[in-house]
Amino acid sequence: MRLVIALGGNALLRRGEAMTAENQRENVRIACRQIAKVAPGNELVIAHGNGPQVGLLALQGNAYDAANPYPLDVLGAETEGMIGYMIEQELGNLLPFEVPFATILTQVEVDGADPAFQKPTKPIGPVYPQAEAERLAAEKGWSIAPDGDKFRRVVASPRPQRIFEIRPIKWLLEKGSVVICAGGGGIPTMYDGKQLRGVEAVIDKDLCSALLAEQLNADLLVIATDVDAAYVEWGKPGQKSIAAAHPDEMEKLGFAAGSMGPKVQAACEFARNTGKTAVIGSLENIEAIVQGSSGTRIGLDTEGIDYR
Repeated sequence: MRLVIALGGNALLRRGEAMTAENQRENVRIACRQIAKVAPGNELVIAHGNGPQVGLLALQGNAYDAANPYPLDVLGAETEGMIGYMIEQELGNLLPFEVPFATILTQVEVDGADPAFQKPTKPIGPVYPQAEAERLAAEKGWSIAPDGDKFRRVVASPRPQRIFEIRPIKWLLEKGSVVICAGGGGIPTMYDGKQLRGVEAVIDKDLCSALLAEQLNADLLVIATDVDAAYVEWGKPGQKSIAAAHPDEMEKLGFAAGSMGPKVQAACEFARNTGKTAVIGSLENIEAIVQGSSGTRIGLDTEGIDYR
């Protein structure tokens, strides 16, 4: 099968964990151990989140006042290289030597009229207690939003319209390469007249992964996160795990915009546009997800919703 595996930012840097290179590498190593189990006999495309990493680079840039901080599109490109390098190295240490790897800096077009620019929703950077988040928002002009019992900075998250590097990604797959691309949803860009330029935004990784999987004619989209499935009544005594669902029924459940919502939206769009299956599940269960025995499977072949 041709698999697109989208790794969540929190799968690469766990909630509350110090944002060190060592911690990120260890989490990448854990992820690659799971991905390596499904590599034999399959074509692999790996996308990944970068919210914590972009936020860290932005904070580091703010600490240097001799020059203006780098914009988010440049920080996105930096994190694509950093995370891609770690995935290439750690997965390469597990797969046969002859397997080639390529990390593609991926520019993604967005629409300047997208309403997301008027309503920031995409969380980046670390979590803060409410009082500290409010102080930073006032000091730096940030928008902030709740994230669990903490708060995070949020920025504009326009919809992806076009993946500019889709042709070289296809060429690399045809040559047997494992491709790491569309990191953090890709580098947000738009046309200014005939000139392409970067945009101060962060594209949602899951929506871009769904577009990527659709354009690559992938057989399965795996959205790997830090929970084993999508749940209704999450965190409450009556919570239920969803085993399978039709996209129309899944969308009616109303998942939170800052967490599971974009994953569900991306999975539903891929299933509806392609007639194939998308699965939301735990990074630790990728092998079982690909085999069909774990995660929340979203596809047109399911009527209604099946709960575990």
